[in-house]
Amino acid sequence: MALTPRLDLRQSQQLVMTPQLQQAIKLLQLNNLELADYVSQEVEKNPLLEVGDPNASDGGIEADRGEAGGTASDDGFYEGSSDESSNDGLIAADTSMASSMDTGAGDNSALDTSLDDNVFNNDAVSDQVETEGPSSSSLSLSGAGAVSGSGGSYSGDDRGLDQTLESEENLHDFLTRQMAMQITVAADRLIATHIIDLVDEAGYVPEEEVAAIADRLDCPLDQVAHVLETLQTLEPTGVFARSLSECLALQLKELNRYDPAIAALLDNLDLLAKRDMAALKRVCGVDSEDLADMIREIRELNPKPGTAYSSGDIQPVVPDIFVTKSRAGLWTVELNSDTLPKVLVNSQYMAELSGVSGNKEAKSFVSECVSNANWLVKALDQRAKTILKVSTALVKKQERFFELGVRYLKPLTLRDIAEEIDMHESTVSRVTNGKFISCPRGMFELKYFFTSSISSADGGDAHSAEAVKYRLKELIDAEDPKKILSDDKLVIMMKDQGIDIARRTVAKYREAMKIPSSVQRRRQKNMGG
Repeated sequence: MALTPRLDLRQSQQLVMTPQLQQAIKLLQLNNLELADYVSQEVEKNPLLEVGDPNASDGGIEADRGEAGGTASDDGFYEGSSDESSNDGLIAADTSMASSMDTGAGDNSALDTSLDDNVFNNDAVSDQVETEGPSSSSLSLSGAGAVSGSGGSYSGDDRGLDQTLESEENLHDFLTRQMAMQITVAADRLIATHIIDLVDEAGYVPEEEVAAIADRLDCPLDQVAHVLETLQTLEPTGVFARSLSECLALQLKELNRYDPAIAALLDNLDLLAKRDMAALKRVCGVDSEDLADMIREIRELNPKPGTAYSSGDIQPVVPDIFVTKSRAGLWTVELNSDTLPKVLVNSQYMAELSGVSGNKEAKSFVSECVSNANWLVKALDQRAKTILKVSTALVKKQERFFELGVRYLKPLTLRDIAEEIDMHESTVSRVTNGKFISCPRGMFELKYFFTSSISSADGGDAHSAEAVKYRLKELIDAEDPKKILSDDKLVIMMKDQGIDIARRTVAKYREAMKIPSSVQRRRQKNMGG
């Protein structure tokens, strides 16, 4: 073996991906609302891009997200979309005006790539797209983005004065306003302000954070405790509690129902959660009737008083895909066009800029804008095609679920769909990430349809884990209050239905569905709960 240095020539393969192609692949992970935000940011940066009006005809290079429709398989299993101009039901993007722009996102298989393996960020100059135009001494970027107005006119909203002045008050503002009237000492107000900042949406404050305020503000702990006690008198009753038992105690004190017996009950809420009524009667020193009355009073209280003043900023779940059944009995898959942006590339403005000469910096800017606009149109079009392709394969695999319900949900993996549509597993994973499908049976996340399998007791087809959970819940809901089903009994009954399942799996599924054990269910039903 030679120990001297030598020069070897080796040949190897690497996946070279431009930053634009990487971003196009990441677009698959965005849902429709996130995609709309991304497109609006791109429109702000690129003067050639516009968000089109579905009812207008602008004559630009268009990636119309509002004409999304279904896609049919080769055997005609699925019905196409209502857009008859497209044979495959997919979205068409007219990029003929920019066909010379090679952005790396035009290949139909480009998005079907795993970013985890052999990724090389090729930032060389030769990888950047350049478009040479006539030279000129100046460059005008007015035009498509220009704002026109009429002299002396005003186009405002039609809201009245009361609507413009009205605003929803959140919990923080509501507590601050009350605190200003209850606490007058400046030092106490400073402490109170810090405590209010710690209140969560439910109205609670962390006990350890309250204790840390004394060190942070260099004040006595007793003073902080006194301010907290004053804040606990504010509305809604129960706010500024440090635990559930303290929150309930504040509300009971307001109702003048706080006595030693109910205080003992609040100190042992864990026994109440376990439905251990015998232990609770011993701890509280009451009989069954008094204990039932105390539990009834606790149930009437609000464990989260702050939620009544929540800001209401929670975004509702919006479906990305619609699955409907046609009159012919075929399932149609289409994208939600209401939440998809319609991107337009202003071809007239592009031609105007291409005909204007300028310095090297101006030409480089125009070239970059044209390249980015062309890339975004292609990337959005390919994203729509990929989502429709994955969704159609998923609906085809789970047809019995859409026809008959959860009991007939089949076990399915990402690999099954990837092999069906001849794509990479990671591509399917990105498509199904955070996206929801709306069908006649409700709204489901795409991940819901991918479940593990439970073997059949009679050697038949395997059962989906979700279908097994559904059947397990059906058995428990139908059980006789006098004959509560144990986990062992549930195993026997499931095997009678052809499902081979272990006892520990039954317990795991039961806990996942937040169904108490047989002992707790028996106590609960004995109480009439």
